[in-house]
Amino acid sequence: MSLDSKIPEGPLKDKWTNHKNNIRLVNPANKRNIDIIVVGTGLAGGSAAATLAELGYNVKAFCYQDSPRRAHSIAAQGGINAAKNYQGDGDSTYRLFYDTIKGGDYRSREANVYRLAEVSANIIDQCVAQGVPFARDYGGLLDNRSFGGVLVSRTFYAKGQTGQQLLLGAYSAMNRQIAKGKIQMYNRHEMLDVVLVDGKARGIIARNLVTGEIERHSAHAVVLGSGGYGNVFFLSTNAMGSNVTASWKAHKKGAYFANPCYTQIHPTCIPVHGTQQSKLTLMSESLRNDGRIWVPKKLEDAQAVREGKLKPVDIKEEDRDYYLERRYPSFGNLVPRDVASRAAKERCDAGFGVVNNDTKEGVFLDFSSAILRYGKEEANVKGIENPSDEKIKELGKKVIENKYGNLFEMYQQITDENPYETPMKIYPAVHYTMGGIWVDYNLMTTVPGLYATGECNFSDHGANRLGASALMQGLADGYFVLPYTIGDYLADDIRTGPIPTDSKEFEEAENKVTDELNKLINNNGSKSVDYFHKKLGLIMWNKVGMARNEKGLKEAIQEIAELREEFYKDVRVPGELNELNQELEKAGRVADFLELGELFARDALEREESCGGHFREEFQTEEGEALRKDDSYTYVAAWEYTGKPSEAVLHKEDLKFENVELKTRSYK
Repeated sequence: MSLDSKIPEGPLKDKWTNHKNNIRLVNPANKRNIDIIVVGTGLAGGSAAATLAELGYNVKAFCYQDSPRRAHSIAAQGGINAAKNYQGDGDSTYRLFYDTIKGGDYRSREANVYRLAEVSANIIDQCVAQGVPFARDYGGLLDNRSFGGVLVSRTFYAKGQTGQQLLLGAYSAMNRQIAKGKIQMYNRHEMLDVVLVDGKARGIIARNLVTGEIERHSAHAVVLGSGGYGNVFFLSTNAMGSNVTASWKAHKKGAYFANPCYTQIHPTCIPVHGTQQSKLTLMSESLRNDGRIWVPKKLEDAQAVREGKLKPVDIKEEDRDYYLERRYPSFGNLVPRDVASRAAKERCDAGFGVVNNDTKEGVFLDFSSAILRYGKEEANVKGIENPSDEKIKELGKKVIENKYGNLFEMYQQITDENPYETPMKIYPAVHYTMGGIWVDYNLMTTVPGLYATGECNFSDHGANRLGASALMQGLADGYFVLPYTIGDYLADDIRTGPIPTDSKEFEEAENKVTDELNKLINNNGSKSVDYFHKKLGLIMWNKVGMARNEKGLKEAIQEIAELREEFYKDVRVPGELNELNQELEKAGRVADFLELGELFARDALEREESCGGHFREEFQTEEGEALRKDDSYTYVAAWEYTGKPSEAVLHKEDLKFENVELKTRSYK
């Protein structure tokens, strides 16, 4: 049986407009009597909380950070997509829709993606009105740059700190409502369960992370905006605190988890430097606009670079392999992330890696061509005749600094290498998760009254997210989709009255949470939480990472189950329950990762095809590209929890493509 995604009838371009015209509304006076809980205050949660409060609902917002400003959305660097066609280069709502469907390797829902493209232009207007300092061109108009997987410039940006600026916009909107008393803000609180009353989401159990107190909070609806689960790999570009707990607890209460195996490996991260490292640093995809990716053509040159005997700047142009430009002449360095990542892995596996780490993994991202190109342009603009090479470099570096200065500075602080003078070293790393909680067209999960927005839902990116679309989806869901669709559900609650927290459902949920935490505290094992998290991460990266195969996935499923058993026998969590205890926080999150990891590998084993970020070695073309099986796997895999990950039941939502032709992706 296919899941009902509640996609409206009618032509694609009219679906959202007609749906909004016919959806039920809640009158302003009645909104004052309705409570909504929002978990997570990044771009999705923050924009949802601010907008719902602005509409008149009473909002309780929860974040585990000490301030909403510290949500992981702050780390997004490169930009946000919108189909405004400011560059006059042929962009349109349809082209953004098509690029997103194609970039996701034809594994996303047409109606959701078209709506995303449709509301994208509104997001930019909203953020400009909030004072977000987007980059502007010489004439004062908003500037755009290009991102992977597209042939137009549609990415709006604020230097290399777009996520931070957009988050400050959402945070200021939240603050306005906090000051008015419409948002009650709970910083340093972590959601540890969803409470269902008569089958509907009616509240959460949260832990005050400062005092350790377990709290009950009720509402007429619960919205999750809690981000992705990339930290199941331990090493990722995610913040150390990013976790799957809110999503996983919702999954265990009946919310189907969709496509967990769709994970994005980002091609431009600073390579791993040692076994004690705890996180990885992303270098923005925007750098691929001007940076050229290469490795030495000769194995002996690659070895000499690794050993420090040869500098990359001393390798002649004809001895460099610009492998993306060679393999994908049409898109070059701006192929989608999954394609660029696999190409880097292929070169490093063949022995051409340039970084002297355990795995010899790393390639160059080189700005010398761009510096010369911009330098010559600037010299012409300034009327400098016959400028010296030094002058050209000086002028070019200034242009690059204006575009990417903070990214270059960050790279130099981490690596102690000057990227203006020598190429950056990069390698793919786990970044974003396209999978997540299954939602229908209204963003409601399979649990009535429980909604999921942004990265924690599965809805818009298929098997591979295009660069600069995460910020777009988070803000689209929070500002322009959920505030309409949630009213349709809440229209039935105008006479319900406040939801009491002294019911047996709240008591049972609180007791369950307390019991689980007590078990972890009193376990008295011998190994730290990080010991288990690192072991899980290695299994995931080696067997469920950039490339997967049947043998490795079956081994991973067994190894993760064994590791989970060992975790509950031998984990040691110091400290007490009723106090600030970060090891206890981590233990709960790793316990959830140990369950998710198994379902993740099972989902990857079940999907016997390659698509986007899910690459099965058995299913590839002669040229090493992903080989889809559209006759068998054009569906969303939505898993129902029935007791443990090995017993999860698979439900399918068939994907219908009526407006685009299903064909093999080509970026050549």
